[in-house]
Amino acid sequence: MEIGWFLEQLIDNVHINFDTKSLWALNVALALVMFGIALEIRLDDFKRLLKSPKLVLTGVLSQFILLPLVTFLLVWLTDPIPSIALGMFMVAACPGGNVSNFFTHMSRGNAALSVTLTAIATLLAIVMTPFNLSFWGGLYGPTASILKEISISPFAMVRLVALLLGIPLLLGMLVNYHRPKLARMMAKGFKVGSLLFFVVLVFMALYNNREVFMTYVLYVFWLVLLHNLLALLTGFSLGKLMGFDKGSIRCLTIETGIQNSGLGLLLIFTFFEGLGGMALLTAFWGIWHLISGLVLSGFWGYGSVEKEELV
Repeated sequence: MEIGWFLEQLIDNVHINFDTKSLWALNVALALVMFGIALEIRLDDFKRLLKSPKLVLTGVLSQFILLPLVTFLLVWLTDPIPSIALGMFMVAACPGGNVSNFFTHMSRGNAALSVTLTAIATLLAIVMTPFNLSFWGGLYGPTASILKEISISPFAMVRLVALLLGIPLLLGMLVNYHRPKLARMMAKGFKVGSLLFFVVLVFMALYNNREVFMTYVLYVFWLVLLHNLLALLTGFSLGKLMGFDKGSIRCLTIETGIQNSGLGLLLIFTFFEGLGGMALLTAFWGIWHLISGLVLSGFWGYGSVEKEELV
């Protein structure tokens, strides 16, 4: 008991070198990545919800309902220190990751479905991310006490998520609607460039805190591996259960297993003052899901799948 308490205090009091300028840079980078993705999103992507509700609603169910539920069960079974558990809830509450479209395309999955889910999940995340964090975090006693101590305003979190995701999404779609040729030209280099900018910022933050991360990697990395594996299996199993084609199953797997940890980090540094366990868990997730996504999509990319379409 004393060892557990000492470890909790040690990790939660970890000071991560991430100043206000770095936070603003990460804000801008995340917004630019979202804008780059939105350049390829059209109103028709939302209309597909009416044409293929089963596929899209299953994707939403997997991301916003099943993944947080699976995360809650994992937290309950493994009983990590409260701040790490809250970091797991944060990751599960975020929408699909910025690179999910790329990984889906690389895996020869249903890229049309991936883009549709990105568009819909981004809008839903404005409300669902704060809600899921508050609901599941409040349902688990040890994390509920953290949420009570910090007293986060749900409206403040909704406002920040809307600024980071909603506005760039709408601006990118407006450019695509009014200047589709310009949007296609911009999208080719913009999404890749902004994503690289974002990744560089994250890795610079990790490098500046390398001693901290190397010291505590063994305490959180196994949880990240297990959590990410369960997330991928959740999407894969649900797709199989629903009888979808291989391309759609691959898309659902990636959309569920690749989470927007960058958004999670921003919320942690903004509302939780960079709470040690939360930040460590989410930062390691941000590294690992890139590795697992590349490996999985690369493996699947060698196989053939049915013709990509939403049906």
